[in-house]
Amino acid sequence: MSISRLRRGRAGKANKDLDAALYVLPATVSRAALLDNGSDGRFRTLVGDLLTISTRMEIVREHLGRRIGISPPQYSLMIAVAHLQGHNGISVSALAQALHVSSAFVASETGKLARRSLLFKRTNPLDRRGMLLSVAPAGRLAIDRISAEIRAVNDLFFGALDSASFAALSAAANALIESSSKAVRYINSVKGTPQPLRRTG
Repeated sequence: MSISRLRRGRAGKANKDLDAALYVLPATVSRAALLDNGSDGRFRTLVGDLLTISTRMEIVREHLGRRIGISPPQYSLMIAVAHLQGHNGISVSALAQALHVSSAFVASETGKLARRSLLFKRTNPLDRRGMLLSVAPAGRLAIDRISAEIRAVNDLFFGALDSASFAALSAAANALIESSSKAVRYINSVKGTPQPLRRTG
């Protein structure tokens, strides 16, 4: 290799290193309430923390579902039905709304649980077109069998919260449910596919 080509190679590497060093991530948020002295650093940390928490919650849900022999989403459905069924059962649409999922998803997954005799599905006497869901005896037995483990895991997972921080987190999470749905609607409204980046130089 010639000296000139070697120098050009070293210069090119130096320029690339310089470009990398000079790059500043554009602001990822613009609302004043989400900025700390004009910086979005705290916001970025929060997003990373929420993603970590979400991943760990999924690990917990998968583990508890596996203890009953069902999928993580089916575990969430079973627990939600148990909490919300009351005396008469809960409708598919009401359960879907509570879990922020589609009625079609609820109908499909609860159908699988019903076929395994973990849930009851019966016609709603007030609306013959709808179904009411409740936990069957086999489902109650399965949940009761791991109830101590559910409590232990939840106590550990949320052990950092006192009453005040629990109330604040609950309120914040509820608010984020609504605002995050707006973000999803925006994404769904965007037309077209972004063009791939073109390499230069």
